[in-house]
Amino acid sequence: MGFFSFSETLPPWLLTITLLTLPLLYTLFTLLTKQNKNTAKLPPSPRKLPIIGNLHQVGEIPHYTFWKLSQKLGPIMLLQLGQVPTLVVSTPELAKEVLKTRDLDCCTRPLSRGQRKLSYNFLDLAFSPYGEYWREMRKLCVIELFTAKRVQSFWHVRESEVEHLISTIAKSAPNPVDLSDMIFSVTNNVIGKIAFGTSHRGNQFEYGKLKDIIDDAMTLLSGFSPSDFFPGVGSVLDLATGLQWKLERCFKNLDTFFQKVLEEHLDPTRPKPKHEDIIDVMLGLAKDRTTVLHLAKDHMKAVLLDIFLGSVDTSSVTMVWAMAELAKNPRAMKKVQDEIRNCIGRKPKVDETEIHNLKYLNLVIKETLRLHPPASLLIPHETIRQTKIGGYDIFPKTRILVNAWAIGRDPKIWDNPEEFIPERFENSGIDYKGQNFEYLPFGSGRRSCPGMTMAITSVEFNVANLLYCFDWKLPNGMEVGDLNMDEEFGLNIRKKVPLKLVPVKYNWEDYKG
Repeated sequence: MGFFSFSETLPPWLLTITLLTLPLLYTLFTLLTKQNKNTAKLPPSPRKLPIIGNLHQVGEIPHYTFWKLSQKLGPIMLLQLGQVPTLVVSTPELAKEVLKTRDLDCCTRPLSRGQRKLSYNFLDLAFSPYGEYWREMRKLCVIELFTAKRVQSFWHVRESEVEHLISTIAKSAPNPVDLSDMIFSVTNNVIGKIAFGTSHRGNQFEYGKLKDIIDDAMTLLSGFSPSDFFPGVGSVLDLATGLQWKLERCFKNLDTFFQKVLEEHLDPTRPKPKHEDIIDVMLGLAKDRTTVLHLAKDHMKAVLLDIFLGSVDTSSVTMVWAMAELAKNPRAMKKVQDEIRNCIGRKPKVDETEIHNLKYLNLVIKETLRLHPPASLLIPHETIRQTKIGGYDIFPKTRILVNAWAIGRDPKIWDNPEEFIPERFENSGIDYKGQNFEYLPFGSGRRSCPGMTMAITSVEFNVANLLYCFDWKLPNGMEVGDLNMDEEFGLNIRKKVPLKLVPVKYNWEDYKG
């Protein structure tokens, strides 16, 4: 059968009618589709410019810009970001519709260019489109990699690294220390040992330092680059702005690193490890031919990307914000330190088994995540099919942003929302697991973060030890009001100015309780 086999079976007169009719049918279909959108009930939209739409209104901190726009247009609004229709929702009720009621309609991901490249063509869990592959990958991660038992099995890693952190800070006291840098370092070392079996303290990559590479990766994964809004010509814009070069450099750095650690684990002369790391687990799963998903190297690298970038950045960002908020709120600082020291007693450090007794510390972390959700807009969702949200018609291929930052600061939900008040969570029953839509630090529904247990365990343990072993003061001449709390946008929202505090070694003899 050749290319023209279908046309050869038709009589000439019928072929002529068909060729004349097809363009008319296509035109009619286009008009009907356009009419359908014109008669649809669409969410409120701000005025837009030709070509760029509302892109000029996004600003440096998108979640803040969207929150300001929602004050004028309401909690649901439709923006045109370049060629991409983008729905932004900013209330718990609308978030529940997106993440629960209409979850199946809204649970895929936009095909972002940066995410495609860094995730090995969407082989990871966080950014892959919804479908059979994603379901099998999530099942593997939830059952094998991110279980509470697996998280607990790495307690020795967290304990050894926190000992190193406390020792390093003690040597610097009473000089100011860059807590942002130190917290990043300990988190990287913990995740390095959990994922790869070894830390990479001081490790240099081919094209720069690890922290710079992670910074670049989190920016590239945010979905806010020209190619994400102008699919036709975005690659040219990425090239002109230098993003293409940054993307290739970032991918090469990470890929070389992942390839190296995989080869080390596959080396037959490698000594049998005392504790299995994540790569050991995945290599074991790769040999299991009874599983639906057969893991190859690129699958493993994509999972490592999620663990490495997600865990290191999310955990360290949250710890820095927690310490910054406590430094800015001495009352809460004293209260949480009193709890820890009264509960733990005279010991060199806090043991991980004692964390569950520290109720106020748990409230401190919850309040930190309310004010500073790591992914302020969550990871973008995209509609699979036409649906209704908030009573409005939402068409397929619409990007959806849930403004978790705005929800967490809504005065209709929270009393004095801009203030750091951990007590607000006392006896509230609100937790991190995505069932309370006024509080979404890890998302909800099918695309919620499966690594939340690992993240919270690490954050609480490290913060508890920082607060137990040291008192923390602002550098000379600085008042509480001088502490800079500006944000820097990326996939996770970091503190823009590094946090520098003065550690004072805690002495039981001076403790007044």
